[in-house]
Amino acid sequence: MQMMIEDKPPLRLRLAAMGFDSVTLLALPAVLFVLALFVYPFIYGLILSVEPKDGAVWYTNYQAFFSDPFLYGTIGKTLRLAAPVTALCVVISIPIALRVRWMRHQRLLTTILVLPITLGTVLIAEGLLNYMGPQGWLNRTLITIGLISGPLQLVHNYWGAFLGLFISIFPFTFLLTLSYVTGIEPALEQAASTLGARPWARFRHILLPLLAQGLAVNFCLSFVQAFSVFPTAVLLGAPAGSTRVISIAAYTAAYEAYDYSLASTIAMIMAAVQLVVVAIILSSRGLLYRGPMGGAKG
Repeated sequence: MQMMIEDKPPLRLRLAAMGFDSVTLLALPAVLFVLALFVYPFIYGLILSVEPKDGAVWYTNYQAFFSDPFLYGTIGKTLRLAAPVTALCVVISIPIALRVRWMRHQRLLTTILVLPITLGTVLIAEGLLNYMGPQGWLNRTLITIGLISGPLQLVHNYWGAFLGLFISIFPFTFLLTLSYVTGIEPALEQAASTLGARPWARFRHILLPLLAQGLAVNFCLSFVQAFSVFPTAVLLGAPAGSTRVISIAAYTAAYEAYDYSLASTIAMIMAAVQLVVVAIILSSRGLLYRGPMGGAKG
């Protein structure tokens, strides 16, 4: 018996054999952080969503949401705002990133393009109101030079929220696209150019396949930000009409109706829609390219 105890490996070695060594323990703070700030709030919100305010059955809030067009219609309104903005940001970021990577003053231009991140959505909305509002600089200039007779309705509608959301999301999308573009080996394009490939052919057959995987992730991350739009839809859009997004419905349920259970239900539905869109995008990444990312620098 004593020999068997002595032959038993120490606990440190047994943990290392299962993948738990000193290096793995370095991830423990990050795991605790995710559990405390993401997993626990999600589980708490999910439990709260199935505990209706009036004590009814667990699916009452979900039934109320999908039986009220004023509530479930917010899903479509949010998608009509978030999806086009995200797609436009990703598409426009590609040619800009391809041009910026060859510029001498790349850092200066990158700083200018990402400046809106430092301002925040509220300051961006305030600036657009001062510039594009009924009494803003743009309308007053157009009226003064005689191009229009009355102010144009450029804000407090769908397009006002669209522009404000685009300005807020684009810097983040551009930075991700630039990181993917600069990671592709320039020799691939140079070789194709030497063989006679034109710019569009080089982009279609070399750059786009190598960027497809990264652009899909970029779209997902940007879409999650755009789908959770709130201050832009309120300040620049029509929160009672075309830009009554799902986050406004959750806010109304929580802080106007004081129904935190319904608000949690709306938040869970919001998360489910985001997960469905992300799953669709990630599952379609292989349509353009299925090979390894072998074109990166290294």
